[in-house]
Amino acid sequence: MQWLSEWNPAAVTVFVVVMATSIGCLVYWSVALGQVVRSLRCLPTARAGLALPAPRRRVCVIVPAHNEERALPRLTESLKTQDLEGARFVLVLDRCTDGTGEGVRRVVGDDERFEIIEVSECPPDWAGKVNAAWQGVQRSHGAREAEVLVFTDADCEFDPGCLRASVGLLEDRQLDLLSLLSTLRMEKWFELLCQPAATLELLRHNPLERANRNDEEHRAFANGQFLMFRAEAYHRIGGHAGVREALLEDIALAKRMAHGPERFRTGLLVADGMVRCSMYETWAQFRNGWRRIYIEACGRKSRRLAGNAWKARGVGTVLPLGALVGLLTGIGDPSVDPGWRMGIGLVSGLALCVWLTALWFLARAGGSAGWTIMLHAIGTWLVGGILIEGARDLRERRPTRWGGREYVLEDRS
Repeated sequence: MQWLSEWNPAAVTVFVVVMATSIGCLVYWSVALGQVVRSLRCLPTARAGLALPAPRRRVCVIVPAHNEERALPRLTESLKTQDLEGARFVLVLDRCTDGTGEGVRRVVGDDERFEIIEVSECPPDWAGKVNAAWQGVQRSHGAREAEVLVFTDADCEFDPGCLRASVGLLEDRQLDLLSLLSTLRMEKWFELLCQPAATLELLRHNPLERANRNDEEHRAFANGQFLMFRAEAYHRIGGHAGVREALLEDIALAKRMAHGPERFRTGLLVADGMVRCSMYETWAQFRNGWRRIYIEACGRKSRRLAGNAWKARGVGTVLPLGALVGLLTGIGDPSVDPGWRMGIGLVSGLALCVWLTALWFLARAGGSAGWTIMLHAIGTWLVGGILIEGARDLRERRPTRWGGREYVLEDRS
């Protein structure tokens, strides 16, 4: 290692850091790849439910919507194509001030499977979407008679077999709550750049495998874009009334189901195109929406948000870039001993291959284009910024705007 002793201290430090980040990248992403592959092998996707017999169940889908004149008619069209016999649909128009009502009534026409309920006000101690969902349950004839209740967002669209497949999975896996991870549309620049990284950051703390366990290692997690409950279990935990103040009601409901006295079974599966969602129209909406999600997912703790931001940037940006520098060093730095150059090149190259393979599996499962994995390091850095903004909002008591209301959240750190 005479070559190393001839370097100045700064060069030695750089070499050690590059080698350490390459090894760290290889170790971290090897573990992540193993978890991803194991989850995808062990868990069915929603599409697999199409091969299952769908038991006869009275199913009611409830859709809370606030000023969704563009999205709700598209969802309604997809609901009209559902091939599950006897399904009913409740559209809850929550304090809408745009053309949502007119547009959706035009699409519904004389289809008797649909009910439209209008909500004119929201109690001060309720989150807007939560109140609208609860009003749908309380005021709908179809919901009162249902054996299975489904809650979805207005910006989703269902495959024609979605309800049939999901009911089959609910019965086959003996669940009381089945949630699906929607296939997110990737059309706008910020969706292509940041959406996979944003989703991965959420799942990093809530792995699919743990969300589907039935033991003490189970971690309750759900996605509000698709929540399918056995109606009896839903009512026994108090329904949406039990999480009236939650700004992330999906996870709050999952926790009440899984960790309550009756220990209902919950599961989370990949939609595989059975539910598609376009979450946000602009970059500002994307940042605000994911900031709210992360604030609630982190328990409204600014320190946890900030810590997760730098962890995400570390494993998703710094480690891969360090491995890339290591690969370039191994390929073309003549000042490094050939043996060491080969070693660092192999470690760094293997680390990058493992990292890209893990991201490729995730992109395939999420329905995003494979080439978007090349943007992941940048996307993760930007997502880290969203987490930092969330921490700052809590510390400075900046209001969170959602569903037509503002909420000033307390920092629980």
